Amino acid sequence: QVQLVESGGGLVQAGASLRLSCAASGRTFSNYFMGWFRQAPGKEREFVARIDWTGGITNYADAVKGRFTISRDNAKNTVYLQMNNLKSEDTAVYYCAANDPVRSSKYDYWGQGTQVTVSS
Repeated sequence: QVQLVESGGGLVQAGASLRLSCAASGRTFSNYFMGWFRQAPGKEREFVARIDWTGGITNYADAVKGRFTISRDNAKNTVYLQMNNLKSEDTAVYYCAANDPVRSSKYDYWGQGTQVTVSS
């Protein structure tokens, strides 16, 4: 029902910035809370950030607070993750995910991920 495609990852030096984008299909994007998650090799997937329907409420993992900003443009069916002052420990595959809080308590739709590599 919802297809998500991440983009914007790459190889950067510590201290640099990247902006990830997640494009969603369909016309019901505004019905979903959107989240960003990441998974490093050998580690479990971890929560990074979440945003509600309009962007009025956001949540962040402690590890990225003050450095990452999640935002969305419902007219473009796109959610963003602005990542500043990147650190080597931010290296991971980053996934966006969609949750319809009216119908579900979990993220039911996931993108394929985009690789972020930070050299130190």
